[in-house]
Order: sequence, then structure tokens, then C-alpha cells
Amino acid sequence: MKVTIGGSLKLAFRPWVEGLENVPSEGPAILASNHLSFSDSFFLPAVLDRKVTFIAKAEYFTTPGVKGRLTAAFFKGVGQLPVDRSGARGAGEAAIRSGIEVLERGELFGLYPEGTRSPDGRLYRGKPGGLARVALATGAPVLPVAMIDTEKVQPPGKVVPKLIRPGIRIGKPLEFSRYQGMEHDRFVLRAVTDEVMYEIMKLSGQEYVDMYATAMKRQLAEAAKAEKDAEKAEKAELARAERAEREAAKEAAKELQEEAEQEARREQAAEQRRSDP
Repeated sequence: MKVTIGGSLKLAFRPWVEGLENVPSEGPAILASNHLSFSDSFFLPAVLDRKVTFIAKAEYFTTPGVKGRLTAAFFKGVGQLPVDRSGARGAGEAAIRSGIEVLERGELFGLYPEGTRSPDGRLYRGKPGGLARVALATGAPVLPVAMIDTEKVQPPGKVVPKLIRPGIRIGKPLEFSRYQGMEHDRFVLRAVTDEVMYEIMKLSGQEYVDMYATAMKRQLAEAAKAEKDAEKAEKAELARAERAEREAAKEAAKELQEEAEQEARREQAAEQRRSDP
């Protein structure tokens, strides 16, 4: 299926690639990429001759029904590995275990150090746990990868992709043997991760943001909620003002009516007096 899907993607989108010579023809290696689109995990394997395994949430493989089976077959066909995200430490530990297993088999393992898709196209701080721990535990070289314009092919929330030509840059392998056996030192994990992110930044040309993408997404969600709440409050205030204006208009009309009726009664009384003998 990989050949079929990869061939179809290359034919339809014609992705350009730089640095294919940096991917070893055999043996384990980690492909550490920026993450702009859901389609990143499909375009990168499509341009490689070797199988590369990414992780995906287990729900993609266990959804019932025809659609669920087709989805599971698709993800398996493009080299996605199901990871159970339940448990105290969730996907992080599961991803580390899965990555080590893939690399110990002498295969390519792909991951996104940012941990999630970029919310705005910028490059965010890499999470130190997964990438660095897998690299130090296995001794596998790390290849920085830059996906270019994939967010334009399939913007977040869009199902139907646009026929835009994306690009992929693969950097020279980085090795961290100097830190071997130090995979539990948080300062070492941060240093390894930052070195990889710096290389990804150079390859991608993205603006770097020294915060986690998940934190930015929370900020954006909170800002959107605050804006929505403000709009809701403004509409409610406007509705209250309109109701008050209508009530005031009704009250004014009632007063005018009463004044008109009083004036009519006075005129009637005056007319009555004039007509009396």
C-alpha cells in the first residue's frame, strides 16, 4: 500500500526534496521534523525508498465500521504505528517505547519534537522527553527535517487538500554519542532537543518561538473564548439596551396617550360648559 499511496501523492502533488542523500540506506535513524499539517506523515514517507514509521493515536486503528476499517488500513499502509495514550504518562512513554522498538529493528522512526502541529506556521520549542530519550537510548543518528508549505496543502480543519506543491528538506545526521547514558539528565535532554530544533529552524526558515506549541494553542483557545464571551456579552448588553429603549418608547407613547386623553377630556368638559344654559 505504501507504494500505491506514495506514488499517488508524488504524482498528484509533485513534492520537491533536498537532502535525500542524508538518509542512510540501511540501519536505524530518527527523522525529527517540524509539524505543519496532518499530511506531513504521508509526504515524508512518500519520498523515501525506505519505510519510516510514525506514531498515531490508537483510536485511528480501533474505530468500528467500514470507515474505521478503511482508516486503520490506510494508516497501517503508510507506516503509522498505533499508540495507546491511556495511563498516567500517556502518549509520551508509549511513543518512547515504540520508537526504541522501531530503531532496534534497524528501521527509520519519524517524530515531531514540537509534539503537535504548529498553530500558526511558526516553529515552536521542542519537547525534550521523546526525541532526546529515544536518541540517547538507541544511539541512532537524528536527521532534522523541514516540511515546507504542507499547511497550504491541507490547512487545519480542511478535509479536501489543495493541489499545491510542498517541499521537504532533510539535513545532515546529528549524533549525540557524547551524551550516551545520560538520557535521564534533563539538562542533557534539553540540550539535545534544542540542537535539533536549531537545525530544523535553519532548514525550514521558520520564525522560532521559545514556548511550547501546546501552550500557544491554549493561549489562542483562551483568547478565542474570551473574544467569544466578549461578543456574547456585547450582544446581551445591546439586547438589554434595545429592550430598555423599546420599554422607554412604550412608556413615552403611553404618557403621550394619557396626555392626549386628558386633553380630550378637558376639551370635552369645556365644550360642555359652553353648551350649558
